[in-house]
Amino acid sequence: MRCPFCGYAESKVIDSRPAEEGATIRRRRECLACQKRFTTYEIMERLPLVVVKRDGSRQTFDKIKLLNGMLRACEKRPVSLQSLEKIAGEIEQELQNSLEREVNTTEIGEMVMERIKDVDEVAYVRFASVYRQFKDVKTFFDELTKLIDEKKG
Repeated sequence: MRCPFCGYAESKVIDSRPAEEGATIRRRRECLACQKRFTTYEIMERLPLVVVKRDGSRQTFDKIKLLNGMLRACEKRPVSLQSLEKIAGEIEQELQNSLEREVNTTEIGEMVMERIKDVDEVAYVRFASVYRQFKDVKTFFDELTKLIDEKKG
């Protein structure tokens, strides 16, 4: 790591500690030439994740977009932003951990529905109605029946 003061290429690490809830490592360094101290941050390199949409188009995964979709489903419901952020983080981590670099929106939608069902059933039905593109009341009713049957059993 080059010293920002004198440009010397060698430095020693004086202190290391996790930062940003463990997402990065903060290191205090000292230049071996001028003895000035500086801070560096080490972050894990993430490979880009591409989402394949229903129409075949591709775009990079956006956790904020995922969170916004869940927020719309949870509008006026007693669901905390923190729980939705946790779900979005879990989904992003699961996708990053898979070896696939491309993922279909259907797979992401199923992951959301699986998790949001446990948080709020009304939000689940709202999300499912948009995600599964309910075409009529019967389709909507079938999904509700499935939800009620799961609760009983």
